Amino acid sequence: MAGSEPLRAAWRVFWVSRAAIAAVAVFAALTMGAGGLPERNAQRFDAPALTHPFGGFGDTLFSPLARWDSVWYLSIADSGYDGPAREAFFPLYPLLVRGLAAPAGAPAEALLLAAYAISLAALLGALYLLWRLVSLELGRSLASPTLLLLAAFPGSLFFGAPYSESLFLLVSVGAFYAARTGHWVWAGALAGCASATRSAGILLLLPLGILWWQSERRSWRDAAWLALAPVGLAAYAVYLEATIGDGLAFLQVQEAWSRHFAGPLGGAWDAAVAAFEGARGLVEGDEQLPRWAAMNVMLFGFMVFALVACVGVLRRLPFAYGAYVVAALMLPLSWPVEPQPLMSLPRFLAVLFPIFMWLAIVCEERRITDRVAAVSALVLGLFVTQYATWHFIA
Repeated sequence: MAGSEPLRAAWRVFWVSRAAIAAVAVFAALTMGAGGLPERNAQRFDAPALTHPFGGFGDTLFSPLARWDSVWYLSIADSGYDGPAREAFFPLYPLLVRGLAAPAGAPAEALLLAAYAISLAALLGALYLLWRLVSLELGRSLASPTLLLLAAFPGSLFFGAPYSESLFLLVSVGAFYAARTGHWVWAGALAGCASATRSAGILLLLPLGILWWQSERRSWRDAAWLALAPVGLAAYAVYLEATIGDGLAFLQVQEAWSRHFAGPLGGAWDAAVAAFEGARGLVEGDEQLPRWAAMNVMLFGFMVFALVACVGVLRRLPFAYGAYVVAALMLPLSWPVEPQPLMSLPRFLAVLFPIFMWLAIVCEERRITDRVAAVSALVLGLFVTQYATWHFIA
């Protein structure tokens, strides 16, 4: 049946990629997770009551992917924004987690299971909608390759963890698909959900506006629905103003994460300098080279890929997709982190689905999709191993 084809394609990519990631994470945590830096990181950043609530076999299965920002999201779902620096994490994902766990009384076990359920369900829904969107824009032959390349991308690690990435991917792909099919109420509402999931969600207003302008039967009534895009962010600001007296705390708290504005694309220059210093240390065999300095070389490679992909999306996809990628990349490339300017860039790239639409075009033209996906999957495996053993990655 034609209607089941996108679901079959989405499910196939979904279960294979997530099962493989879970297996690698469990194996890595069991064999490599004790002592040294991982133990120090776990002691400093973990909240075992939330990430290890089952004991025994349950923790073996569910804890290896509950690392780093997962702790923040679980803490917000558990007790709200009553801790320092939590305002950087937007509310929709932890709110959904709390809501799903509420019938059980929201104990830690239910919160962790709900966090996985929301992330995984959102990922499956996002893959399904992306298949339909790619089929609409580029043809069915490129839909499955796009899903494969997205699922094998190293940053896709976070789609199956208690992170908000899957939810953001779902609502952003959904907003594009709704706009392309003329469902402007849904487009505006999903964009509003995106801005309640992360600050970059407000950027969807740009491509949706372009899609509306380019639509054959545009009307101002349809355009009015796009005013829903900032509602999620505005509601969060109102909540913060009412509870802590600072509606813009989500911006100001970025200092706690050493993120600062370096001017438009200023972070790209900082990243180049940091990568050069890291590469020089690696070549010279500097045993005192900090781990983050070596990671700067890797992150610079992701930036080069992102910039090439940005040009490719602008050239090969409709303009709205390129405008979205450009606007979204401006944020991490203008707000670097010290001393790792491109921190989290692979995670930011994973949700920029037009990049993988373009990559599918290029790979299918050259008949190298499987090889590119295989190499990407190897790097993804390294990411999972590092992440599951409390080494900060991306």
